Amino acid sequence: MINLILFGPPGSGKGTQAVKLAEEFNLLHISTGDLFRSELKNETPLGLEAKKYMDKGELVPDEVTIGMLSNKLDEFAGKVDGFIFDGFPRTQPQAEALDKLLDLKNTGITVVLALEVPEDEIVSRIKERGKSSGRADDLDDSIIRNRFKVYLKETAQVADHYKKSDKFVALDGVGSIEAIAEALKNAVNEYK
Repeated sequence: MINLILFGPPGSGKGTQAVKLAEEFNLLHISTGDLFRSELKNETPLGLEAKKYMDKGELVPDEVTIGMLSNKLDEFAGKVDGFIFDGFPRTQPQAEALDKLLDLKNTGITVVLALEVPEDEIVSRIKERGKSSGRADDLDDSIIRNRFKVYLKETAQVADHYKKSDKFVALDGVGSIEAIAEALKNAVNEYK
């Protein structure tokens, strides 16, 4: 089984690359944002629990998110050859919880792939996206730069967690979509 964590700041292209990796290796792409929306829409017990926190503007507790991930893993067990986690884990406790969950399912993280893109490139990409996204925050330099800082702060501890077990690979996220996809594919092949 191949289980990947795909990191990258907003605008790094991880959504595009996750689709390519999922096709290449028969993986299910799990975005925590999509997972939350699905659970809320279907009014599952975990979705209703998450809604209580979201309605108050609070973060959904890790155990609720892990429960949702567990359900998704069970739903697709045997139907795919692994999973790509996008947007999770963002903290060391979340990384530890994900490791425990995967251990319970007799698997683990294969490799963490981090797309590294300079801050100025991220700002440029998101502002370009903002011209068609309709999101005002995609056009504001200071908001974009703050998102980049938050990403670096949040993911640094997760990167350190996986570096301890030699399961972390940083890759250049600047270049053609095809060249980056090839570099990611090669990295996965080295670890599987």
